Amino acid sequence: MPKDAPRRWDRRMQQRLAHGEAAALGELYDRFASLVHGLAHRVLGDESAADRITREVFSHVWENPDAYDPRQGPLRSWIATLTHQRAVRRLRQTESAALALGGEGTTEDLERKVRRASAAARADYIVTAMPTPLRAALELAYFQRRDYRQTAADLGVTEDEARRRLRLGLQLLSTANDTGLPAPDRTQDTSPGPGAAL
Repeated sequence: MPKDAPRRWDRRMQQRLAHGEAAALGELYDRFASLVHGLAHRVLGDESAADRITREVFSHVWENPDAYDPRQGPLRSWIATLTHQRAVRRLRQTESAALALGGEGTTEDLERKVRRASAAARADYIVTAMPTPLRAALELAYFQRRDYRQTAADLGVTEDEARRRLRLGLQLLSTANDTGLPAPDRTQDTSPGPGAAL
């Protein structure tokens, strides 16, 4: 598949949505609903709140397809950013309301909670969006506690290649504390299949 094929898909999807094609919304939902719900749940820690955010995000995309600019990056990143912004706003509203009603903690505690939830959601997004070889190396090294030699053997690559994959994966994860959510294009999962695995 040519490198520009995913971007062409993004532009075509935007055009279909702008023309009010309901089937396009269904296709978009099939492809990105698990991403949206997973990110919202990671920030909010609540299933029903994540469901509401998912509905809001897809409603917004349906009603405002021209708000997406393909020149600014992939559609996946734009949708993830919308989700992140709405989930963080909802978390702030919920926690602020709890504080106003005499709940425990301070506004500083609230901001720490928002920053932690935001960083965790971004880390999830980065891991799910990074190319499969990098993700596989990180999973072996960190979830299965394999060193780079064992990772290389398990993946059938050289030790240098295993170190390179781990280094790149860690570099991407180090951006999890950055503000905003779009990941660099090199982490983009360009597979045409439905939804991103979370």
